[in-house]
Amino acid sequence: MTIVAAVAQYAPTDDKTKNLETMDALIRQASNAGARLVVLPEYAIYTVPSMDDRFVDNAESLDGPSITKLVKLSSELDVAIVCGINESTDGRRIYNTLVGIDGGEVRAIYRKVHLYDAFGYRESDRVIAAEPNNGTLLEIDGAKIGMQTCYDLRFPEVTRALVDAGANIIALPAEWIPGPLKEYHWNTLIRARAIENTVFVLAADQCAPTGAGNSAIIDPMGISLASVGESSGVAVAELSDKRLKEVRSINPALELRRYQVIAKD
Repeated sequence: MTIVAAVAQYAPTDDKTKNLETMDALIRQASNAGARLVVLPEYAIYTVPSMDDRFVDNAESLDGPSITKLVKLSSELDVAIVCGINESTDGRRIYNTLVGIDGGEVRAIYRKVHLYDAFGYRESDRVIAAEPNNGTLLEIDGAKIGMQTCYDLRFPEVTRALVDAGANIIALPAEWIPGPLKEYHWNTLIRARAIENTVFVLAADQCAPTGAGNSAIIDPMGISLASVGESSGVAVAELSDKRLKEVRSINPALELRRYQVIAKD
């Protein structure tokens, strides 16, 4: 496995057309830099600052116009795309969903398990919590990519379950809402998930005003290979199986562990 990957950071708004134009430009920028995989933020297609009915009113199905445009772009550029969408359900609530697109189709789906009912926010008022381990891996050129979303980062068992399923790369779209110590938590946790699981982490956050920024590509030793600061941009790095094997020979933590992850009823 050798794959060039990118994280794309920006601040989605309530203007879907503009958001898709921004996504198109960032994906093309990453592709021109050699990226085969581009990870974009959570709620990449539509975001407003507070969790209200607008998220539901503007939700789409996975075969709706926004994902259809991204599927066409993926096919045109021969690039895989991971991004978040507010997925329509019954008209009253939504799923917070990640899609993995490659080869002209949606190849993997993950629906957020741990909803952000913290720091004064109430995602569960309008979002359905999906069952644990509901996602499928996105396989690209020998890479096996597990997907998880934002607040899932605070639950290490999510990443561990993906690694147990065979993931060697974690795609982490987020809208990591700014606040006291939030950047510190983000930067600490994305490195912790990489180190304890000896995997690459592609952490793609929104930037201000809706996100804390600091998107980064982290290697299995917790080293930042590339990053984006507080504004819109793209970070690109090469991920290799050679580096993965090297780290796992030095730190065989996955082989030495004595616990398993079991989903809670």
